[in-house]
Amino acid sequence: MDSRTPSRPVGTVTRGTTNPNRLRRMDRWIAAAHGAGLRRSPDPLAVDLGYGAAPWTAVELLARLRTAAPHARVVGVEIDPARVAAAKPYEREGLSFRHGGFEVPLPGRPALIRAANVLRQYDEEQVAAVWERLCGRLAPGGLLVEGTCDEIGRRHVWVALGPEGPRTVTFATRLGSLERPSDLAERLPKALIHRNVPGEPVHAFLRDFDRAWAAAAPYASYGARQRWIRTVRDLAADWPVADRPSRWRQGEVTVRWAALAPRQG
Repeated sequence: MDSRTPSRPVGTVTRGTTNPNRLRRMDRWIAAAHGAGLRRSPDPLAVDLGYGAAPWTAVELLARLRTAAPHARVVGVEIDPARVAAAKPYEREGLSFRHGGFEVPLPGRPALIRAANVLRQYDEEQVAAVWERLCGRLAPGGLLVEGTCDEIGRRHVWVALGPEGPRTVTFATRLGSLERPSDLAERLPKALIHRNVPGEPVHAFLRDFDRAWAAAAPYASYGARQRWIRTVRDLAADWPVADRPSRWRQGEVTVRWAALAPRQG
């Protein structure tokens, strides 16, 4: 352990709510977007930070990452020691569990840190410092993915960050459950959820997203997926969409962070 690592974990215990398959959309995006980076990494180590009261998300993360990077390893890190003890029977080759928090108490630097549904209980003012701390633990070329989803993973929004800071925001949904794109607002990560008000970029983005969705209503006769693809294609005329139709087909759209970043003050 790094000599700078605190003796006590950094952070507070979360509610620990978790369900099997809850983070499938985030995991599949990570495998697609970062799989090549994990394959190139000399140590393709991933951290499931704050996995909760049961270890399902860490178990699933390992399986999904290995579809893209066969030598990936996952360490589940939890601040509640009782949760770590409960997860120990699930350890296997490539999967282990450790007690810790935002200091990420590992001897090396992970290629990936995933923190899902962890920061919702924190104040918005605390997010930047947590992001900086976690990004400082990444290996060169590493990725931090931090976001929020609903209890069964139908709606999910996450921020992807590198050592330099935030890069993109991804909105992902089960299209059959969506009435309008702004339904995703309730799952905005902590850095954005309180900024969904007039005058803030994320509010303008969701407004334009809804307008494009309404304009694409004729495509609904071909299915929700075709309507979503048309919507994102139109949205990309005014917003810096960072992904391709192959991801849109999954009910996703990724936008450059700079376009949605909160206004100061």
